Amino acid sequence: MTLAGDPIWGPRWRGRPGRLEVWYGTFTDLASGDGLWLHHEHVSPTGGGEPFTTAWAASFPAHGPPVWHRTGTIELRRDGSSGTAGGLAWDLEWDASAERPLFTFPRWAWTREVLPAAQIVAAPALRVDGTVDGHPFVGSGNVARIYGHGNARRWAWLHADLGDGDVLELVAAVSTRPGLRALPPITHLRYRIDGHDGPSLAGPSFGLRARLELPRWSVSGRIGRRRVRIEVDQPAERCVAIDYHDPDGATATCTNTERADVIITIGDRTWRLDGTGHAEVGTRP
Repeated sequence: MTLAGDPIWGPRWRGRPGRLEVWYGTFTDLASGDGLWLHHEHVSPTGGGEPFTTAWAASFPAHGPPVWHRTGTIELRRDGSSGTAGGLAWDLEWDASAERPLFTFPRWAWTREVLPAAQIVAAPALRVDGTVDGHPFVGSGNVARIYGHGNARRWAWLHADLGDGDVLELVAAVSTRPGLRALPPITHLRYRIDGHDGPSLAGPSFGLRARLELPRWSVSGRIGRRRVRIEVDQPAERCVAIDYHDPDGATATCTNTERADVIITIGDRTWRLDGTGHAEVGTRP
């Protein structure tokens, strides 16, 4: 979808069967609290069938139920995105040229492709200006990517804009691989606070325990000497449930909202997001 050869923005799929490549962006309008989710994925079937793309856009108004529509393709560029899906239209601009990627998984996991899947936030703290359904949309957002063999057996995801360019990204997942799927969720937590990335060592945060439930899920424990507590509330009336398809034909259901309530505590600092957290929980049928 973007520049070939670019390790952050360039395409990852190189014709191999059994691969899934995902682009997505999540955004919040600061004036209204409305949310937007743009999602595009390329699926190369495990058995060598014809690769296909699927995409959708979902709107999460602050006053009213969310709506979503499928479409053929969605392009998330370094400078913005525009398109239509069903009755939903958007035209957004941003500048990702100065953005430093946030490696939710270790950098080597993304560059070497040695794990079943890895995620990266290509542009963690975008400032967005444009329109959604003809209405002004000015706020914050991010563009992220996933590449691997398919979706996890179960997972939870959170992107939290903490203000002033500070962000937190969390993925907690149970693998589909034999021997790993019986383990509790493994949590990958990264944050950028006051210009510094943490925790100091990128990788699974084995000191954290995730409880993956709906409508409320949480992650808690310690990273080094710091106590960590993250509580996410995804009220059903603010969520959409969308079916996912893995390269091997298996299906999953993602329950997503861009209007989650979130409380984050790291050490002696606490952040509260009232209806501006981006979150989802994935389950198998």
